Amino acid sequence: MHHLSIHNPATGALITQVPADDDASVAAKAAQARAAQPRWAAVPLAERKACISRFRAAIVAELESLAATMTRETGKPIKMSRNELNGLLGRLDFFLNETDASIATQTVFQDGGMIEQIEHIPLGVVANISAWNYPWFVGCNVIVPALLTGNAVLYKPSEYAALTGLAIARLLHGAGVPQEVFVPLIGGGAVGAALMEQQIDGLFFTGSYATGARIAQAMGTRMVKLQLELGGKDPTYVCDDADPKTAAESLADGAMYNTGQSCCSVERIYVHEKIHDAFVAAFVDTVKTFRAGDPASEDTYIGAITRAPQLEVLDAQVADAKAKGARLLLGGERLPGPGNWYAPTVFSNVDHTMTLMQEESFGPIIGIQKVSSDEEAVKLMNDTRYGLTAGVYTPDASRAQALLAQVNAGSVYWNCCDRVSPRLPWSGYGDSGVGLTLSTYGIQTFTRPKAWHLRSV
Repeated sequence: MHHLSIHNPATGALITQVPADDDASVAAKAAQARAAQPRWAAVPLAERKACISRFRAAIVAELESLAATMTRETGKPIKMSRNELNGLLGRLDFFLNETDASIATQTVFQDGGMIEQIEHIPLGVVANISAWNYPWFVGCNVIVPALLTGNAVLYKPSEYAALTGLAIARLLHGAGVPQEVFVPLIGGGAVGAALMEQQIDGLFFTGSYATGARIAQAMGTRMVKLQLELGGKDPTYVCDDADPKTAAESLADGAMYNTGQSCCSVERIYVHEKIHDAFVAAFVDTVKTFRAGDPASEDTYIGAITRAPQLEVLDAQVADAKAKGARLLLGGERLPGPGNWYAPTVFSNVDHTMTLMQEESFGPIIGIQKVSSDEEAVKLMNDTRYGLTAGVYTPDASRAQALLAQVNAGSVYWNCCDRVSPRLPWSGYGDSGVGLTLSTYGIQTFTRPKAWHLRSV
């Protein structure tokens, strides 16, 4: 039997080994899910919702141990692990409250003897290759609406969050979801590749652009619903009328929360020249208060880098920025000790020749660039392959709306950042991916509309 070794990224220590899947087990489990899905779709929605309600209650009951598990295997500070689980409860409530109306059959035309209706039927078997940085959020954005709408789910958690993935499976099964209907698949890239070989009706992936592009190429001839939630290089512009200290404190958190390992982390900041120096000073002062240390400690803000190879990406961006004239204000190096650690890093005097301002960092590192006008800021914000989120800080609502209307991003923020709501769709432009999760659209995405033309005689 294959096994997956799970290490603590904060210490490098082996946590445990868990049984892993291989080609044969993936094929067998996919066949079981295929056979079980029609029975699950026939279960009344009220009963499927009751399962998810029990799942929610189980999360509340075990929240501390679930948070500790996530912290051990990802290096996420324990307070942030709790925040993720507590924040998940509202998302579950949204799905429970909105699924009935979202997938109810609609009569859209009725005249004489002709009735036209739209029915929402399950896709069938949904494959979900998920992410490690917010394993509960990202996983349940797919798992929960997929199950509620009558699909079976083949779920491959990231190998960097496999224990959390197994916990999700245990709680769902305990809540009444049949084991053949929600199926965890444990392993690395080879298990994901085996999953793509199966007879599936939808593939939902969250991760990097590079992996997403490979998946799109592999699935291109399959005519399977493909949804790719990829990276970002999320910009924010601080206008000349913004309060520099307030904006700096907000954006420092937006850049460094979860050790910068968020799809919607602030990754580029543009500041009007009139308040640039005051903003930078306040930003550095704020970041200096962020304590790096044991992720299990209550006062830790900066945790470990989950994936060791990302340290090389951060080193390369720092070296490139220095070589091209950026000014290093803070950090810029790995922290000592076992495990994967990087110092919170702040650069000013950056420009778009630097990879720091072009390629996703996914770590506690930020570049701050001075601009002289709103027009320059918008041009730079749009100078990217990505388009996930973007923000503007200004007390002027009309100015913010006019600027954000010009920015190519799936989500835009006025005087806030690094925020996701279950009520709003999560989507992106360009290399940030295709498709969406969350909102009522993120419930319907797990169904296919069936058009009914009904003529009475």
